[in-house]
Amino acid sequence: MADTLALFTSIGLSEQKAKETLKNEALSASLKDAIVQAQRVCGASGVDKARGTLLYSMASRLKDTKRLTFLSDSIAQGKISTELQLAAALDFIKSHPQDPINQKQYEEACGVGVVVTPEQIEEAVEAVVKKHKEQLVKERYHFNMGLLMGEARSALKWADGKVIKNEVDLQVLQLLGKKTEADLEKKAKVTNGTLFKGIFWENGKSLMEQLRGESLKFHKPGENYKTEGYVVTPKTMELLKKHLEITGGQIRTRFPPEPNGILHIGHAKAINFNFGYAKANNGICFLRYDDTNPEKEEEKYFTAIKDMVEWLGYKPYAVTHASDNFQQLYDLAVDLIRRGHAYVCHQKGEELKGHNAPPSPWRDRPIEESLVLFERMKKGLFSEGEATLRMKMVMEDGKMDPVAYRIKYTAHHRSGDEWCIYPTYDYTHCLCDSIENITHSLCTKEFQARRSSYFWLCNALDVYCPVQWEYGRLNLTYTVVSKRKIIKLVETGVVRDWDDPRLFTLTALRRRGFPPEAINNFCARVGVTVSQTTTEPHLLESCVRDVLNDSAPRAMAVLEPLKCTITNLPENSKSDVRVPDFPANESKGSHVVPFTRTIFIEQSDFRETMEKGYKRLTPEQPVGLRHAGYVISVQKVIKDAQGKVVELEVTCSSSETTEKPKAFIHWVSQPLVCEVRLYERLFLHKNPEDTSEVPNGFLSDINPHSLQTISGALVDISVKGAKALDKFQFERVGYFSLDPDSTADKLVFNRTVTLKEDPGKI
Repeated sequence: MADTLALFTSIGLSEQKAKETLKNEALSASLKDAIVQAQRVCGASGVDKARGTLLYSMASRLKDTKRLTFLSDSIAQGKISTELQLAAALDFIKSHPQDPINQKQYEEACGVGVVVTPEQIEEAVEAVVKKHKEQLVKERYHFNMGLLMGEARSALKWADGKVIKNEVDLQVLQLLGKKTEADLEKKAKVTNGTLFKGIFWENGKSLMEQLRGESLKFHKPGENYKTEGYVVTPKTMELLKKHLEITGGQIRTRFPPEPNGILHIGHAKAINFNFGYAKANNGICFLRYDDTNPEKEEEKYFTAIKDMVEWLGYKPYAVTHASDNFQQLYDLAVDLIRRGHAYVCHQKGEELKGHNAPPSPWRDRPIEESLVLFERMKKGLFSEGEATLRMKMVMEDGKMDPVAYRIKYTAHHRSGDEWCIYPTYDYTHCLCDSIENITHSLCTKEFQARRSSYFWLCNALDVYCPVQWEYGRLNLTYTVVSKRKIIKLVETGVVRDWDDPRLFTLTALRRRGFPPEAINNFCARVGVTVSQTTTEPHLLESCVRDVLNDSAPRAMAVLEPLKCTITNLPENSKSDVRVPDFPANESKGSHVVPFTRTIFIEQSDFRETMEKGYKRLTPEQPVGLRHAGYVISVQKVIKDAQGKVVELEVTCSSSETTEKPKAFIHWVSQPLVCEVRLYERLFLHKNPEDTSEVPNGFLSDINPHSLQTISGALVDISVKGAKALDKFQFERVGYFSLDPDSTADKLVFNRTVTLKEDPGKI
């Protein structure tokens, strides 16, 4: 240990750094081998601090240790003398995993022997500054100087970055002079996201820009081997070459839902990521149904899933099914047995549960025996649970020999009774990805434990191996999205069905009136993150308001009507009032509503007793009527036998000749009688599934006020021709969408979201 410590300090590591390195066995062994090899080339005294720093950097970053000697020699010989060259060398090694390495190509790629003079640096920076001079002079020191650095570096790949930076600073100073106070002020930044032309920007980036940015982190098509953890076999390069011939280097993704339930808000992120990533990078995305569990699959789920994908604005390149490949998957399973990587097992399902299941006594049974038994499984000669096909591998989470095939005597919705054995997710997923030549298999973080098994199975069968990339799940508070729990809510009558507007399934959100653009914008606001995200519903509702504010035409609706008779108008008085669909932009159209002697206002817009700060109608205080051009004043308050106010007699006067009132309220006249459904959160607690918050389970946490139905709401006649899911802003009330329950005789509106509260409104 002392000798190794001395060896590490001899190349310039501090004693503390050397001791820390010794704690990492793998790094310590690699660094020791690298130093010894370098000393063989240039002697013990030849490994100075500069070379030592490069050796340490190389040892800590190199994944393929068989190249350690080669790179140590390059550093010792002085061919690799900068961090920039080392990065290029590591990249070259990663890109050329097979022997032999072409020395000439390697040296060209790493800039070996290239000398960049100060004059070249000066000329390159001068050209870049000249190119951006106009913008530089305009923005001065608020200009993105990194752009100048980047372009200069591109022109002089092997130049010293510090020298380039000094030259940029010098030439900018010569052009602009010293910084002024204005230059020192911070430039305003986009924070927490901004809506711009209907596309959500998070920290200045749209979803598509974020997804294009992700492509810089991911491998390029055909360069799967550059991904950390990807296993290169003797067949890898040949398979990748064939893959590129088929795809032409195009990015291919897939969205692979199980057709045993309705998609929810978490799936919206998956849809946006898979389809959006392909779209942002000129690729294609498949919609592939993972239909390998016939017991739970129904046609309605297949239809609803496709509808939701298209509703969010994405069109699949092709709609495929795992069941399209049943025969090919079976043939590959036979091949897996022949190669000695799978066996037929008779352990029961309960024995296989958990991570500490006992090893199978049938693991080492003869290959021929497993082939015969697997054929018997296919022919239906075993009972369900009597035999499975298992793969000989250990998953990252420690689970041993996952099941590849199990017996199910259930007819399949597509193949009928042709099969009685069905492949599992662990077996099917990666092979279907391979069959479809997927380049990027994007999935949520919980599948990270399956990444090594994904690579193992493709390589065990010598088929093209895509790369699995994980991203963080999207979760919302105050809801449940598990299929099992939603079914429980439906069965117990808490909600009507999967599309009950209180749920966060996509069909429910659509029925409630959430625009697809708002959901996509919400996914952009959450961002493309690796970490799991838990978000509150109000952030989604904010995105909904942003979209509906620009797209939902205005109408007037009174939920709790109070009749007002305008006594100074004739009995049969009727006039037309033109109401703009979008008051902030009247050029977008308008509609006409009648104004008669009888109007209806909200009960809450009248108070019999004047209170401090109250700005609407009282016996002493008039109020304006929106769009009508009238101000009304109370003449008489009429009550029923219980003392409840049931009608007001008022007079009206022109708003042009009357003192401006403190407030204007909405109203309706000759309205339609409609049903309005007001929704609140379905659960009382943020995390209804958390037993520490809700000890008696999620069904005990139902909000009794999650749905309020108003059967006698009054809405102006402009909504008469509306179709299901048409959206409106009922002025001063909220955003509403026409429910499919509507009939010609009675329209039904769902409240999508409330309006943003005006703190000045009382």
